[in-house]
Amino acid sequence: MIKEHCGVLGADFKISSDPSKIVYNALISLQHRGQESYGIAFLEGKKVIVKKELGLVDQNFILENVRQVRRVIGHVRYSTTGSTTQEDAQPSHYKVDGFEIALCFNGNIVNFMQLRKELKEKGYQFRSNGDGEVFAAFIAERYKEYKDYEKVIDDVFNKVEGAYSTTFLANTGELIAFRDPFGFRPLNIGTDRMGNTLIASETVAFDANDFEEFYSVNPAELIIIGEDTVQSKILRNVNRRYHCMFEFVYFSRPDSIFENKTIYEVRWNLGKELANTYATDADVIVPIPDSSRPAAEAISRVTGIPVVEGLIKNRYIGRTFIMPKQEQREKNVKLKLNVVKTLVKGKKVLLVDDSLVRGTTIKRIVEMVRKAGAAKVYVWITCPPIISPCFYGIDIAIHGELIASKKSVEEIRKEIGADQLCYQTLEGLKRAIGLGENICTGCLTGIYPTNLAQKLSDELRNREDNEKRYWETEINA
Repeated sequence: MIKEHCGVLGADFKISSDPSKIVYNALISLQHRGQESYGIAFLEGKKVIVKKELGLVDQNFILENVRQVRRVIGHVRYSTTGSTTQEDAQPSHYKVDGFEIALCFNGNIVNFMQLRKELKEKGYQFRSNGDGEVFAAFIAERYKEYKDYEKVIDDVFNKVEGAYSTTFLANTGELIAFRDPFGFRPLNIGTDRMGNTLIASETVAFDANDFEEFYSVNPAELIIIGEDTVQSKILRNVNRRYHCMFEFVYFSRPDSIFENKTIYEVRWNLGKELANTYATDADVIVPIPDSSRPAAEAISRVTGIPVVEGLIKNRYIGRTFIMPKQEQREKNVKLKLNVVKTLVKGKKVLLVDDSLVRGTTIKRIVEMVRKAGAAKVYVWITCPPIISPCFYGIDIAIHGELIASKKSVEEIRKEIGADQLCYQTLEGLKRAIGLGENICTGCLTGIYPTNLAQKLSDELRNREDNEKRYWETEINA
């Protein structure tokens, strides 16, 4: 399974008897996007207050800190840079020459080592190892020069390579939100009947708070929320978008909407594409909980083979893909999933999963199903083979950890112990999502929309001894 995605929010309260309820509901709705840490920031006069903790969002924490605040930002994290520490948690906080900023973002800064080096040479002292603090310091340094947020964010678009759906608070009083020019990661804004404004990574945060009016923030769009105004301006003309295909396949909640596409419907389409591409003599279809369930239902609809809940998920174990270390992921597979033996014994079982990255998790699951008495075990994957790293917010870090980067489908089938292995086709993926070429498929093709990402991937592809994430290597400094 996979790692680092985050969830961000921002809120401006005109009239609300309980801001803490809206903030808590929104963060809990985004919890699936990050389970390492969480945090909030708000204004007390001209001072930016930051509070953050490791672990899952705690209601008491929100109630204690968000009572009658006017503006607040928040974050749930799983890491692509830095580590699981309170310092690396977001919001990232930075002060310089009287200017103070707290920043949350979802994504990944490809050239963050280069930016960090340049800022350190100017005298900036960093307390964390993550790209959030570098991003906050870069914005603070630009604000010192321009004193104008439109010019600051325009410079971000010029100098900062990567994916970033961002909210930040500054001691100048404004709440700022913006999305990178390619639109890799989701970001949405909406208002309720009382005029309160909410910004969030996924639309489920609006549903949880009865916000009926919301829309997707455009790539390269800047939003500035002041005392009595909400200003919006698109700073770049975007010819092509690169929305992350993995948001549709795995990361977003099925009841979310991303670029006007309901995630559930896309996952259903992914299953339909598989069923129309491959044949099977399976007796039962078993989805690997939870993101593959819509695809399994679609395969059942096309083939007539029944879906059974042959794998039961322990709800108290987090998403293994976004756990920081491989040993944690492997250890938690058996704790997370248990086989219902009576449903698979003597049966030809078709397992449906959203993705196959390292191969270790699916290998364990195939072993568990065989041990439970399955006659045969087939594996269908709703995503095409992942052959190259992601540089834009999912912690698929080096070629060497990706099983499809060095093995054929047949070799992978033997490695995981399955009787059949079928991947989604790239064209099937595009049809299922329905956005044409406006999706990022860098991890599937090795062809990236930004220059440094392509350079790092090409130059480090054959460095099998390299255990660092590519964007944390000296070649990027």
